[in-house]
Amino acid sequence: MDIDPAMNQGHPGILYSQAFRKAVLNVLSSLAPEIEPVIEVPRFEGADLCLVCFPIAKVLRRPPKEIASEIGTMMEDDPRWKLEAAGGYLNCSYDPVRYATDCAHYLWSNLHDLGSIVDRPRKVIIEHTSANPNGPFHVGRARNPIIGDTLTRMFRAAGYEVGSQYWVNDMGKQVMILVWGIHNIDPALLPPPERDKADHRLVSFYQEANRRMEADPSVELEINSMLLHYERAVQEGGRDRVISGEGSAKVKASDVRDACESVLEGMKGSLADLNVFMDSFVYESAVVEDGKVRTVIEGLKRSSLCRKEGGAYYLDLSGILSGGDDDRFRKRFVFTRSDGTALYTTRDLAYHLWKLNIADVAINVLGEDHRYQSRMLGLALEELGSEKVPEALFYSFVSLPEGKMSTRRNKVVFLDDLLEEAISRARTEVLKRRSDLSGEEVDEISRKVGVGALRFNMIRVQPEKPITFRWEDALNFEGASAPFIQYSHARACSIIRKGGGPPPDEPDWGSIVEASERELLKRLVGYPLVLKECVSGRRPHLMAGFLVDCASSFNDFYRDCPVLLEGDAPRRRMRIGLCTLARDVISDGLHCLGIEAPQSM
Repeated sequence: MDIDPAMNQGHPGILYSQAFRKAVLNVLSSLAPEIEPVIEVPRFEGADLCLVCFPIAKVLRRPPKEIASEIGTMMEDDPRWKLEAAGGYLNCSYDPVRYATDCAHYLWSNLHDLGSIVDRPRKVIIEHTSANPNGPFHVGRARNPIIGDTLTRMFRAAGYEVGSQYWVNDMGKQVMILVWGIHNIDPALLPPPERDKADHRLVSFYQEANRRMEADPSVELEINSMLLHYERAVQEGGRDRVISGEGSAKVKASDVRDACESVLEGMKGSLADLNVFMDSFVYESAVVEDGKVRTVIEGLKRSSLCRKEGGAYYLDLSGILSGGDDDRFRKRFVFTRSDGTALYTTRDLAYHLWKLNIADVAINVLGEDHRYQSRMLGLALEELGSEKVPEALFYSFVSLPEGKMSTRRNKVVFLDDLLEEAISRARTEVLKRRSDLSGEEVDEISRKVGVGALRFNMIRVQPEKPITFRWEDALNFEGASAPFIQYSHARACSIIRKGGGPPPDEPDWGSIVEASERELLKRLVGYPLVLKECVSGRRPHLMAGFLVDCASSFNDFYRDCPVLLEGDAPRRRMRIGLCTLARDVISDGLHCLGIEAPQSM
């Protein structure tokens, strides 16, 4: 990552730690010049940094406690901190008033650009969601758009040029099952949709077509035939070509795209309700139509790993892939069928070559069941001479307490239902607390709180850890939750508003004396560092914990330090300034999580 030099030069946390490290190195240059010091942030409270002296003691063959004491004595006095030897550690505690003042000045000076951490913008493409356009989103896959959108927002906040992409599978069997159902099933035989949205109206055709396909092998044969004819029609530019049926029941190639776009319109609405917005939708058929897939096939055929069996071509990766399933067929990257048509993997390969050509970094948000396929994709890209391969951020699925969900079996909780319930429960909580709001205000706050609670519940857990969805967890309005953070933001807004607005000029931070004031500033100044870790480590969940800590520290400050009742004018102005800093950091962090920051709750 290209870190902005300005952040290194100005951020007090970085400045203090660099100065401490330099002071340690000055001592070690005479004591043990070959040692690279190990400096950590201690897990216990009471110190900001510590030098781990055990490695030094091992080289010098002296007790670690003695080494810690000696290094502390040899280091020059610095007004920014005090040192204390404790066991095999040399603890460094920053001067609380000076550090708090430096933190406040840094935050105030960077109020409108707190997150930018890159010196040179780099182009990043994040592919996420990419669910089959055959029905509404269900809760099981809800983490994908939330993780992907959050990561997109974080990269953008950090100063990167970011594009989010949805890879639309309009050439797969799941979509063709839907198309067959639309053209062969009488709508009167289907249950009425629960919602007047295209994805909800059409999913019943998909589910009924699946039932018929499983009961009647001839249906599957017809669907497979449609797939074959559709690919050939797309490849030859024949969108008006008939791919199945006769007379009024005939299905054209263009009907497939129309069905996908109809379902996608409903899915886009669900994403928008979740505060998820895609920059572009890239269709699989596009890379077939423009010849990219044909180029990929020709390139793979020239590979030394290319094999042919029964007319189908594949890469034999058995000498490269290790571990996992030893089945030799699973170690084949099949890129054409025996009839010469391409597979999903081939089209995906063509898409990634195009994507990697226009981006510096490509990140795919994928379910944990795609690990093996992702590895094979990377190997195939290398065989084609690509110098870059996409990164993959894998996540575990969301399940119901009673088990997994399946759109095919109609054993689902749809995302739309979840959102509606979240907003309804949020409304109940809002009405408990406020009786002075208009109906429109109740609706707006309920939407912000409900959607925020849902997104926060999904993002706060590390992506690789599974989530069992429970209403009581997702819609918990107490403790470590989005409503708790949102309420802290609203409280800060209220104080600032009642205090006459933010100070027009930087306050005099010299009146910072209370412990809760200093603790709040120490929390807030961590924002750019946490954002850096979220982006560089692809760990978006860290921001959720950071914001909970910020909200807790702000509430402690509000409890301990009167703001509007403070009689000393400079101190009152300073505390309104602290509220302004808290408001902006929490607002920026919530935006990264795709959660709205209400000014009133």
